[in-house]
Amino acid sequence: MNVRVAPGRRRHPRLANTFSGALRRTRTIGRLPAADDPAGPPAVDDEAELAAELNEAGVTPPPTPATHKVMDLALRVGELLLASGQSTESVSEAMRSLTVAYGLPRTEAQVTFTGISLSVQPDDAPPITGERLIRRRYPDYARLFAVHKLVEEAALGLLELDEAARRLSAITRSRPVYPRWLVRASLGSVATSASLLVGGGLLVAVAAFVATILGDMLANRLASRGIAEFYQVALAAAVSAAVASLLLVSGANVATAAMVTGGIMTLLPGRPLVAAIQDGITTDLVSSAARLLEVFFNVAAIVAGIGLSVFVSVRLGVPLDVADLPTIPASLHPVQLLSAAGIAASFAVSLIAPRSVVGMAAVGGVLIWISYVLLTWADVPEIMAAALSAGLIGLLAHGHGRRRMVPALPYIVPAISPLLPGTPLYRGLLEITQGDLDGGVLSLVQAISIALALGAGVNLGGELVRAFSRGGQPGAGPGRRPAARRTRGF
Repeated sequence: MNVRVAPGRRRHPRLANTFSGALRRTRTIGRLPAADDPAGPPAVDDEAELAAELNEAGVTPPPTPATHKVMDLALRVGELLLASGQSTESVSEAMRSLTVAYGLPRTEAQVTFTGISLSVQPDDAPPITGERLIRRRYPDYARLFAVHKLVEEAALGLLELDEAARRLSAITRSRPVYPRWLVRASLGSVATSASLLVGGGLLVAVAAFVATILGDMLANRLASRGIAEFYQVALAAAVSAAVASLLLVSGANVATAAMVTGGIMTLLPGRPLVAAIQDGITTDLVSSAARLLEVFFNVAAIVAGIGLSVFVSVRLGVPLDVADLPTIPASLHPVQLLSAAGIAASFAVSLIAPRSVVGMAAVGGVLIWISYVLLTWADVPEIMAAALSAGLIGLLAHGHGRRRMVPALPYIVPAISPLLPGTPLYRGLLEITQGDLDGGVLSLVQAISIALALGAGVNLGGELVRAFSRGGQPGAGPGRRPAARRTRGF
């Protein structure tokens, strides 16, 4: 290995040997742990002497192994948080907390929807950049809680670097809190509770449970064959509509539209919607656009699956009519309150939230439903009532998260689920199928507006908490975000 020296200087033999040895030790990063390094970690005096000699010779010293360890830890933490649905701002704060805590204050984290990069500017050395791609998105809020606690302890100086890396590996390899059959049953419970919320009876609730479980099993079968998620969602939605049509053909006098609404509720993308709105409002427009595009394709898959099933049913003479849609008004009836709690709690289980979150999610579901009903009784428009109710949930969830140092997302997503627009979406599809294009488009716009209002309301609650709170993520620096400065109008 040749070492470049300044012109007119002789190449020092010891300097060349020392630098070559340091470079060889640097190349062992990622292949040998520090304890197994044949050269062993250099002593402090040796490192100082080596740095002085390299500086005198005009040679840039190699990065230390600790730099790579910190970068790898921060990237792995960011990857897990982003895959769990956290906003890009939260991921960046967590990564900066780790780099500052472990002695790398001059770092820049770039978080997008599909990848993470981290650049470090060491002293007297060229910048180093590492990146990781997000290939799999599987929400596991129990792991999200564990990673959040790890970042908090590391930022407060309570965790050594090696111990943090071991704990993160243990979190990644940990088994889910709930067995697979329970997670699948929770999706059926969401459909059952949603069908009861909009006026379905016991038979409809049972049929919604069976149809949702069947649709999820078929979708998983497609996933095992490598079929794109778009077609998995479309198939699950088509199964719910097909089972409803079979009930009508059998002569059952039930509100089958309530069953389809329940099936839609299990497929609506509440988690990416919340993150998309938060990214957009915090001016991370690239990630926001990508997440909104994910929401669009998810909704398009639901529309395609149900639309195809409804079209075939109408062609076969099944009596589907817009007049048969649920018309039960939102009220404080015990059945509706219990249904709202059931939807929220079941969503929490399906997202593998910790057991302590499930009960609070149920309370949040009841609270958002009560707030929504009271606002509609006060003649507040439906979309504004949804936004204000979601704002209340966002305020409470973010306040609880700040006070207890836990992530707010696992409380928010299940709690807003009772207001997801399943009925307007199904109404729009039926109207379009029956030739009422204008009415169908208006219903679909109403459904999209309610969904966006929920995301914006949740974010508003979080911004109010930030406005009246001090600081942000421990160790991340000042609580104000640079992007909050006024940039429009200049």
